[in-house]
Amino acid sequence: MKKHGKKYVDAAKKAPQGAVSVAEAVAFVKANAFAKFDESVELGMRMGCDPRKSDQMIRGTVSLPHGTGKDVRVVVFAGGAAAEAAKAAGAIEAGTDELLEKIKGGWMDFDVAIATPEAMTAVRKLARVLGPRGLMPNPKTGTVTDDVATAVTQQKAGKVEFRMDRQGNICVLVGKRSFDADKLAANIEALVEAVRAARPAAVKGQLFKKISVSSTMGVPVRLDIRD
Repeated sequence: MKKHGKKYVDAAKKAPQGAVSVAEAVAFVKANAFAKFDESVELGMRMGCDPRKSDQMIRGTVSLPHGTGKDVRVVVFAGGAAAEAAKAAGAIEAGTDELLEKIKGGWMDFDVAIATPEAMTAVRKLARVLGPRGLMPNPKTGTVTDDVATAVTQQKAGKVEFRMDRQGNICVLVGKRSFDADKLAANIEALVEAVRAARPAAVKGQLFKKISVSSTMGVPVRLDIRD
């Protein structure tokens, strides 16, 4: 069992014992994030889906109304004018052959990869590298598109992907401790609504088994959110 420090233990003693409203949870997380850096705030969801069944998988994207507070590093697989447009929109790297070789060589200093449909033939050769890290461009998440400039802008403005893992969990960054409480709450509510809207038809029972919010080093607080 993981041992926690005194500050964590003290915060845990003050934490709500049951599920509380989003506003109450955010207030506690902000007041009890004790790290010296501006901690990230994450939302964790335990889903009532069977991750072994393909028709119960949940995946999608949502544009958080107040962004994540993170400087998202985007690379774009594209050539010519599309590559130039991607760089102008804020991509840290854009191209085809050189970018592919750089990643094959071990460079992975980016958070999101976008590609044009034309470039995907070459990008698929990196599936074993990008796939396990959740970085493979996918039309379902808007990261395979001819309009790469818009895609870059959206990613840097706070568009996030949510995807259920093999254990049936979803975990997404929803902001920073320094965010105003109402902005964190709005981001959380936007994410919950997006996941609810992505509910597979095959899931007949409870969608959310448990939802909690926590800062990077802080104590998780359970949210009172129903299906």
